Amino acid sequence: MDGFELNKIVAAFLIALLAAMLFSMIGDSVVAPVKRLSKNVLVIPVSDDSNKSEVTKKKVLTPITPLLAKANVENGEKIFKKCVQCHSIEKGKHGIGPSLWGVVGRAVAALGDYAYSSALKEKTSQKWDPETLNHFIHNPRSFARGTKMTFIGLENDQERADIIAYLQKTEN
Repeated sequence: MDGFELNKIVAAFLIALLAAMLFSMIGDSVVAPVKRLSKNVLVIPVSDDSNKSEVTKKKVLTPITPLLAKANVENGEKIFKKCVQCHSIEKGKHGIGPSLWGVVGRAVAALGDYAYSSALKEKTSQKWDPETLNHFIHNPRSFARGTKMTFIGLENDQERADIIAYLQKTEN
């Protein structure tokens, strides 16, 4: 191998490195965002709640009975539209969830023609009074662990009162 062949090999290697560097710079300018962040970290403050008991971690719900006195049935009907995807308000007509006609005052998991989850079947000794409904609508999964209901719940106390008032009205 003479010197000319060696020059060709070195030149080819240098051209390949130059091409790789050039393509890398072009790729970075095409793909990379225009504005780069000064930090690539999102800091989320976390408090140490390990010493608190489960009882203190749970939100204490406001009693719903006083709020029912000023509940807005029309607003409850509007809010209930979130429930219509799974529940019906017609007597005996079930959707994915059971019919909610006459639910206030009825025993939990009492409709024989609907297949309730085992979590609700364990609560058949309870009745759907306004306070029980309040707890269930607030957070169904904490009320009945293992329920099939995927709804995450309503935080707003007055909205829960409005829905309960609407459910009370529909059974008449």
